Amino acid sequence: MSLLDKLQHIKDRHKELADALAQEGLDSAELVKLSTEYAGMDPVVAAISSYEQALTEQEDLQEMLEDPEMKEMAEADMERLSKEIPALEEQIKLALIPKDTADAKNAILEIRAGTGGDEAALFAADLFGMYKGFASKQGWRLEVMEASESDVGGYKEIVAEINGTDVFSKLKFESGVHRVQRVPKTETQGRVHTSAATVAVLPEAEDVDIELNESDIRVDVFRASGPGGQSVNTTDSAVRLTHEPTGIMVSMQDEKSQHKNRAKAMKILKTRLYDHERQKIDSARAADRKSQVGSGDRSERIRTYNYPQSRVSDHRINLTSHNLDGIIAGEGLDEVIEALITEDQAAKLASLDV
Repeated sequence: MSLLDKLQHIKDRHKELADALAQEGLDSAELVKLSTEYAGMDPVVAAISSYEQALTEQEDLQEMLEDPEMKEMAEADMERLSKEIPALEEQIKLALIPKDTADAKNAILEIRAGTGGDEAALFAADLFGMYKGFASKQGWRLEVMEASESDVGGYKEIVAEINGTDVFSKLKFESGVHRVQRVPKTETQGRVHTSAATVAVLPEAEDVDIELNESDIRVDVFRASGPGGQSVNTTDSAVRLTHEPTGIMVSMQDEKSQHKNRAKAMKILKTRLYDHERQKIDSARAADRKSQVGSGDRSERIRTYNYPQSRVSDHRINLTSHNLDGIIAGEGLDEVIEALITEDQAAKLASLDV
């Protein structure tokens, strides 16, 4: 069966959708559903059309090759098509890769210091600076939602919301354990230490993504406190939400208003519950994901930042870059992210039956 034969059902479905959208009396929900599917198919249908035209042109040129007067021009066009047709085939296959419905979503970024004490907290701050720089380069808006600073100026934990175009699609492979190898500022003998921080990137949940039963949520309010336990608030403005069926808990105390803290906590809770459901689905598909970039397991060591050698190594795709300064500033992070996306696409392409 030729590639075009395998693609015929896509053209047929595209026409069915066009006919359905032309009908009168569609309710708004059905109209949105059909329009979204139709628009999503437009790129692949356009690529198929260009591919068909290129194949037809190739057949016509075969006949022209028999004509001595037309042979030279035909050979030049055949050379062009010999590059154009494989490129169109690749474009079609890329368009056929199943889309992650979360790719277009905003994201919640969570960074936590791991092993390494004060140095791990400083590294967590460096990672936050890296993503902040990358977000700025992408034209995204980053807002800190919760931060727990360490005594040396780093972060024990920091949570931020990132809004923009296709945020999750570009950051989703950042989840995992990041290691740093360098001489800590507190080290007097110049020895290189290894510390770690954990990064989690969650697609931000919308109200339509998850059904939340208010009776499943326990709400506790308490007095916010600063570093070392000192009181920074004389009212019970801090909020802790616990989703009792899953045990997922979110605490928020950055705002002086209990109402604002509750709203922020609820946003994070919904996002973590949405991610929890996605993780269950991913686990069920574990066998299919072995060839893909990362398992989504946040205990997986994914990247090492080696300062003495100015080297960044991503262990999932055996990528090594000596642009550590650029990457840690966020300006050069796209070098790593694009490589991860390309590797993931290649794995998915290999599994497509086209």
